[in-house]
Amino acid sequence: MSISELFKKLTSRPLVGNCLGMVLLSLVLGAAAWIFIGIYTHHGEEIEVPNVCGVDENVARKKLEALGLKAEVSDTGFVHSAAPFAVLEQSLKPGTKVKPGRTVLLTINANGSRQIALPDVADNCSRREAEDKLRILGFKLGATEYVTGDAEWVYGIKVHGKNVPAGTKVSVDTPITLVVGAGGMEDEYNGNDSLDFVLNSSGDDEIVEGGEGEDHTHPEPTSTDESLEDELF
Repeated sequence: MSISELFKKLTSRPLVGNCLGMVLLSLVLGAAAWIFIGIYTHHGEEIEVPNVCGVDENVARKKLEALGLKAEVSDTGFVHSAAPFAVLEQSLKPGTKVKPGRTVLLTINANGSRQIALPDVADNCSRREAEDKLRILGFKLGATEYVTGDAEWVYGIKVHGKNVPAGTKVSVDTPITLVVGAGGMEDEYNGNDSLDFVLNSSGDDEIVEGGEGEDHTHPEPTSTDESLEDELF
């Protein structure tokens, strides 16, 4: 094939038309992709996140959706001073500029104090260990109830005067009563809240009734008293 024949084939209408068609199609597809990406990513559009903390959940949702944002409850908490179902926290800080369609995660105030499952402390640990576990979880401790049993050993938990098993969810604002063994002194414990135990010099347990600071122990005779007894006798 001569050069002139090859040139005629390369410049023939069908071949040139196909090449021009491919170039034109590529340009159209590129422009369409550019426009689609701009629409999908909201290029050049920004929304300033409003402050919805302290606002009712439904009001906060409507406010965010009106701006083109989405709202989703991710967690709950409890604050005494806040109204039930009020927004406590938001994932995006107020004033942050974001694209339309972003989701703002909300923490909502619960309609009542937080409830936690009671730990397994009954017949499982001492009074001190049980008190530490309950305080760490946030429970409030009420007056201790003493029953016949090993001293300072926890035999149960009561809420509002009723025995409650481990795993029961109880409000952290409800006082918890520990049922503890008194070691044979349950009558004195339950009848006198000011009863204390002290250890005298001989090593025997001595029961002392009264408030703190009162001393009911018998003082040992001084050297002056001993010399006086020698002179008398």
